[in-house]
Amino acid sequence: MARRWRLLGKLFLSTLELSAFTFGGGYVIVSLMKKTFVDKFHWIENDEMLDLVAIAETAPGSIAISGAIVVGYKLAGLLGMLITVVATAIPPLVTISLIALGYQAVSDNEPVKRLLLGMQAGVAAVIFAVVWDLARKYVKKRDAAALLVMTLAFVAAYVFHVNVIYVVLACIGAGLVHALRLMRSGKK
Repeated sequence: MARRWRLLGKLFLSTLELSAFTFGGGYVIVSLMKKTFVDKFHWIENDEMLDLVAIAETAPGSIAISGAIVVGYKLAGLLGMLITVVATAIPPLVTISLIALGYQAVSDNEPVKRLLLGMQAGVAAVIFAVVWDLARKYVKKRDAAALLVMTLAFVAAYVFHVNVIYVVLACIGAGLVHALRLMRSGKK
């Protein structure tokens, strides 16, 4: 029983830390969850983390909260899910409350504007690293279908400005067709 409470405490503190020191949105926190729970603690396997991220992406709402839900539930059941959700939500709630109090005082401050612009560059680099990690798996497997879908999804969303909902729905359809083909050929 004490071991379970230690796990829950460690899960809470690590998720709280991730949420408190992550800038740039949910996909950044998901990549840091991978580094923490897969690489550091070895609680989850890499492929399993990718599956959990895929499940989290299908849920409505914040990817950070959805990621916390699936990781928390995987590691410690319902209580783990609740703990990771609370730990993920606390830092943004506190930060937004403090920002709301002082927003007028800093909204026209040039150094603050530049700081936020610099943070965007860092966020872009972290998101690129996540995409690279995901794509590398399929490059190693020489999975041309998955690489084609990733490329087409990027081109549709970025170049042609197709609504992301349509891109996600098309990717779901492509994934189902690909999975059915693999099942029929006996590869999966």
